[in-house]
Amino acid sequence: MNAPVCWMSRIDEYLTYRRSLGFGLKFDETVLRSFAKFALKTGPHAHLTVELATDWARSSQRSEPRTWARRIEVLRGFAFYCLRLDEATEVPERNLFGPAHRRLVPHIFTEAELVALLQAAKNLPSVNGLRAATCQTVLGLLAACGLRISEALSLSHDDVDLKAGVLYIRMAKRHKQRLVPLHPSVTDRLLAYARHRDELVVQHRNEHFFVREDGGPVQRASIIYALHGLCKQLGLSLRGDYAHHRLHDLRHTFIVRSLLQFYQQDIDVDHSVLALSVYVGHAKVTDTYWYFTGIPELMRIAASRFHQFAQGETQ
Repeated sequence: MNAPVCWMSRIDEYLTYRRSLGFGLKFDETVLRSFAKFALKTGPHAHLTVELATDWARSSQRSEPRTWARRIEVLRGFAFYCLRLDEATEVPERNLFGPAHRRLVPHIFTEAELVALLQAAKNLPSVNGLRAATCQTVLGLLAACGLRISEALSLSHDDVDLKAGVLYIRMAKRHKQRLVPLHPSVTDRLLAYARHRDELVVQHRNEHFFVREDGGPVQRASIIYALHGLCKQLGLSLRGDYAHHRLHDLRHTFIVRSLLQFYQQDIDVDHSVLALSVYVGHAKVTDTYWYFTGIPELMRIAASRFHQFAQGETQ
């Protein structure tokens, strides 16, 4: 009988190999280590089998097929890696539990909601006023440029060129880099924040552009906490499939409202979407289309165009 596999060691080898190719794999690491613990608990196992994979997928606390399918999706990559080392490895079928992904509808903020949100952020509780200024500026930057929160909070002083009005995103998703031109109003707001920050925090503890009142780097959790508190304070109702308002909804909102502007300004949408895809740092333009959500303004445009098309056909 073959010796049992040390799953944790093999997973470490797999993660090292994939990361050498540029993948982050934070989520995958969590999932695969869960598999290793399950295999050790139920073992010993000499091979990765469909039965083992199925039992582990179903052991999730969330007993729904989509969660099981997502686990299998992650495990399949590891299974193909194991197959190179052990020909007895069984690779689970991709649709063993059905589709792993379903597009959940995001909350698309209206212009009135964005204005109210940023206005309310000015009055957030703060020892010296910097917390309120930081939260307002970060939320405004996400809404105005469609940045990921990780990109915004990772900005250093050197990454923010306020003379040229450009952000340098060094560590975007999949280790991509890009330049993000800013609207003059955004540049002015960042300049005002920088001056206010330097007045309140004389000695920075790091090179981050956005800092806490003690000079340390701003954490994602603090911005999420502020967003949830502000939305509750304003009584903003949720539209979509998520349980809470998300920072990523601001990215969705930027992309959807950019599309709306393309139609309103009667410019070439197909070419503009390509430019938008580059601006927000998507690897493929299909990733940008994934963000499009039907809001009332877009649906009215679609209905009007279909009406014109139908009239043209009948005449």
